[in-house]
Amino acid sequence: MNAIPLQRHDDDDVYYPESDGQPMAETDLHLDEMVDLIHALRRRYRHVPDVYVTGNLFFYYVKGDPRSVVAPDVFLVYGVAKRKRRTYKLWEEGRVPSLVIELTSDSTKDEDLSKKKLCYESLGVEEYFLHDPFGDYLDPTLQGFRLVNGRYRPIDPEPDGSLRSLTTGLILQVEGTRLRLVDAVTGERLLWDDELDEKVEATERRAAALEEELARLRRKLAEGA
Repeated sequence: MNAIPLQRHDDDDVYYPESDGQPMAETDLHLDEMVDLIHALRRRYRHVPDVYVTGNLFFYYVKGDPRSVVAPDVFLVYGVAKRKRRTYKLWEEGRVPSLVIELTSDSTKDEDLSKKKLCYESLGVEEYFLHDPFGDYLDPTLQGFRLVNGRYRPIDPEPDGSLRSLTTGLILQVEGTRLRLVDAVTGERLLWDDELDEKVEATERRAAALEEELARLRRKLAEGA
């Protein structure tokens, strides 16, 4: 169920900022993980026209009040068009994110576990996950919450500490300092960007080797003619 946002004003001239001038992520590790998760989810849903995946985008949830804003590191919305947005305004889109992932850090941990958690719960975000890449603030480093009768309840971890997302059919599991997404049905691991680059490079190397071998065979045939 998607909560209906409170509308305080009906003023079309209200200014909704698109940036707060702050860095996109706390560290390179946080940035890389955020990009990996967004890209992996986008690839998974690339053929589904009404699934929108983004991150670090201002999400306004009260019309007329630009102070009612959050910027989730990663979020996924069902039932809205897959298009580029400058901000996400709940009263225009009509859909609350089903999944939010926050990559917590020293400067965000208190807000992630209190203000944002309460905000997402009240808005009706079905699942909320937090990951601490450095393992400095969360124990365990991966935690999740799911709405049950309108309230967040902790998601019970699997024996290996991974968490299951019912909204996406994915398993979230920690690998070193990174967060991996795995298809719960097939067991397929959603690749990180560097793994995808390596896969492309390996394919290019095989293609080049094959082309070289074909050229060698052509030369051999020509010599024997």
